[in-house]
Amino acid sequence: MYTSFFGLHEKPFTITPDPRYLFMSERHGEGLAHLVYGVTEGGGFIQLTGEVGTGKTTLVRTLLRQIPAGVDIALILNPQLSAREFLATICEELGIIASPGDRHSTKVLTDALNRHLLDAHSRGRRIILLIDEAQNLSEEVLEQLRLLTNLETARQKLLQIILIGQPELRERLAQKNLRQLAQRVTGRYHLEPLSRYEAVQYIDHRLRVAGALVEIFEPAAKREVFRLSAGIPRIMNVICDRALLGAYSRESRVVSKRLVRKAAAEVSGCAASSGLPPWLVPVVGLAGLVVAILLFSPGYNGVESPADEVEDAIPAIESVAMAGDIATMMNGDDAVVMTDDIVEADSVPPAPDIDQILAGVDDAAAFRALLGLWGAKFDLGAGSACEQARLQKLSCSYQKGTWTTLKQLDRPVIMTLTGKDGRSLLVALARLNDGVAELALEDALVSVPSDTLSDYWFGHFILIWRPANGSDQPIEPGMQHRDVSWLRQSLVALNDDYRPADINSTYFDDELKNQLIVFQRQHRLEADGVAGQKTQVILNSLLAPHDTPRLTESDIAPEGL
Repeated sequence: MYTSFFGLHEKPFTITPDPRYLFMSERHGEGLAHLVYGVTEGGGFIQLTGEVGTGKTTLVRTLLRQIPAGVDIALILNPQLSAREFLATICEELGIIASPGDRHSTKVLTDALNRHLLDAHSRGRRIILLIDEAQNLSEEVLEQLRLLTNLETARQKLLQIILIGQPELRERLAQKNLRQLAQRVTGRYHLEPLSRYEAVQYIDHRLRVAGALVEIFEPAAKREVFRLSAGIPRIMNVICDRALLGAYSRESRVVSKRLVRKAAAEVSGCAASSGLPPWLVPVVGLAGLVVAILLFSPGYNGVESPADEVEDAIPAIESVAMAGDIATMMNGDDAVVMTDDIVEADSVPPAPDIDQILAGVDDAAAFRALLGLWGAKFDLGAGSACEQARLQKLSCSYQKGTWTTLKQLDRPVIMTLTGKDGRSLLVALARLNDGVAELALEDALVSVPSDTLSDYWFGHFILIWRPANGSDQPIEPGMQHRDVSWLRQSLVALNDDYRPADINSTYFDDELKNQLIVFQRQHRLEADGVAGQKTQVILNSLLAPHDTPRLTESDIAPEGL
């Protein structure tokens, strides 16, 4: 995935509630303090609410890691139970053994729970019942909860109950028929979304925990994440994760504001909002018209993407328009650069209709085209494509990478594309030169700009190649095999300074490992001293005969073209 590309040791924006990634904002700190109070003090209910995705469950997981000695917790994550099932679940969590017949009696379960609580109290232990997603509790279970608070000694409650839920929990407990329960809530706290300042800190915090050593998100990109997520951590995670994947697929080391908008649009299924207030839209439209006139007027030196220039100018347009001075925008630092050249509209070739191209893509045709490049055959009814490839002495594997990865491997591949309707499509990539990808369809090669294809390709591909040594198994230190001599001979052929004592030795010694690490570092591979499939493919590519199918300079067309 993108982790090694950005120098991370794990994905920083997963949506699983990992306490290591807890960002202790002021509100989260206060929320955790309320939970700790509920664990250490006795009596009644503690209620923690917050919108979906604000970090309630992460706080719970953090609390569970800080449980003091002498405290037992019964944790209920799925509260959609009947009252009897609810009691049985509490007993199971606390290790109270009940016979199958007793599980059907509310009285027997309540008595068993009461005995356990009294025994724990006599031993100086406290029992906490923690219920997540408490807004889903039925009225029957809520009433049972109220009755459980009656289990007490003369001086204190035997059971402390903590309710974690969405804002609907507050609304439910405010109902008149639940007022007896609401009166027993001794502590309430509502977890708010992050502020803009906290959101920026949150992104930096998670990246640092994941091992980031440099800035990955531009400042404007962080602010855009906050605007699009309203400061809700889970939504921020989803947007940031998709933005990192988008930057990775474009081989960009930084995430821009534009990438964040695109990521938000993709994960939500809606067009990204520009963030402009309604009154500003006509102003920006007018400014865009002026820029368009300038772009196509005599004296303009054409840029690669005029649309990008206009979009990049939007922040300047916004700030200046709010000050009421469009002229400043046109004459200031963000003004469009003018020269004496003229853009020839006819010189720009029309962009291919990628959706129309993909509409005719056929998975079987993709495998026929790719195997055909190797002089192999594909029969739709003769088993999987990879099985057929292996029978013809080819190696087949599913991988993930970037355009740089494909160029480095230098082998035609089958790309897994995702259509706008969500369907996965397989298409053979036969060549890749100067930012143009040539797709091998059933009866033709079709050229598509790789930037355009990036919107449909998220890095997955199928690699087919022919191992020079007949096997693609990893070649590891300490191994005694003929593949080791092939590896040593390959490194000798690529490095005039490498002179092993025995070039034909089949033993993988430390000298060979060190030489392999040098090669892996030179080619930006994982320098682990193990010749895995990727290392073997690159060695194979560097030493392969001229007629071997290549991605970047192949003149061989798919069979039948």
